[in-house]
Amino acid sequence: MKIISWNVNSIRVRINQIFELLEEENPDILCLQETKIVDDQFPIKELENRNYFSYFRGMPSYNGVAILSKSVARDSFSIDFCDKSDARHIAVKIGDIEIISIYVPAGGDDPDPEVNPKFKHKLLFLKELLELLKTKKKKRVILCGDLNIAPYEDDVWSHKQLINVVSHTKVETDKLIEILEESNFSDSLRTFLSPPENVFTWWSYRSPNFENNNRGRRLDHIWTSQPLRKSLINASILKKFRNKTKPSDHVPVRLEIRS
Repeated sequence: MKIISWNVNSIRVRINQIFELLEEENPDILCLQETKIVDDQFPIKELENRNYFSYFRGMPSYNGVAILSKSVARDSFSIDFCDKSDARHIAVKIGDIEIISIYVPAGGDDPDPEVNPKFKHKLLFLKELLELLKTKKKKRVILCGDLNIAPYEDDVWSHKQLINVVSHTKVETDKLIEILEESNFSDSLRTFLSPPENVFTWWSYRSPNFENNNRGRRLDHIWTSQPLRKSLINASILKKFRNKTKPSDHVPVRLEIRS
């Protein structure tokens, strides 16, 4: 089974790149984040024509998650984290595997929950994510998404310069590592990829020559539960999609497992 996760930063803007990815990679599952589209405008027919079933949760202009699957899901559902209906979670069950597409809040600019409600929301979201994943320790689960945190020092271009920047602060990185350890999930990309090999999945639009500057962060993740740990085959980052015309600032990440 091949699973790809991608924050597309608008499915309408990136639809041809999604079609290209499906054609080139032929994944069994494609998880999307930041689709930024309401449900009744989701391109179901265009994806059906490419032999993919669509499961999605959207809202106008912001957030939005989706899962495209070659197989019909036997169940699909969405959870409203933090009692907000902000389209950040969708899950399907394909056979005996649950697949989750999730979009963690970015958290704003100030890493102080007392003065920044967006950062407070992010920390509460992570707390609820931990409680959710702890219930799935013994199940076959794949979590894909933009977690908006680069957890390790070499997951960013400069640990020293980003230590107080949202997405790499100690409170965030400690919490994400706690979630991994307490739920007994594996950070599957880092199972196969490690610096000096590139591990970044996001480069700011503010960097016009992102490859030369390479001021990236690893914000996009695919995690697997303990029962799937021995099934992992390979993982990679599809960096070339950052070079497309009007690209997303994120690139797809790919995991292959024996299902």
